[in-house]
Amino acid sequence: MAYDEGLAARIRDIVAERLDVTEKRMFGGLAFLVNGNLACGVHHDDLMVRLPADEHEAALGEPGAKPFDFTGRPMKGWLVVDAAALAEDDDLNRWVGRGVALAGSLPPKSPKPSRQGGRYGPPSR
Repeated sequence: MAYDEGLAARIRDIVAERLDVTEKRMFGGLAFLVNGNLACGVHHDDLMVRLPADEHEAALGEPGAKPFDFTGRPMKGWLVVDAAALAEDDDLNRWVGRGVALAGSLPPKSPKPSRQGGRYGPPSR
């Protein structure tokens, strides 16, 4: 299923000033990463957001928030926020800001090496 391009554009506007944010297609949607760490994304029509594990339960009580259950087992520290709860820019800014803050606090991930040339690298000459 395609993801909500309008919601993705709104997130891009929020993170536009940050040089450490990149986009990547994941989970059938679009993810936003800070230094390689997943912060938030668009999953179908909703926002998925990463939060500190100790904030997970309290955040579930916020409007539109529900567990992120992509694999059949809810993922601790991950929530999905219904599109209806994100109609106001302030609400989206708050959720995206929380995910970006957490991802930005993590050590940067180093890029994975390319698999060009097969399992053991390019062929020798």
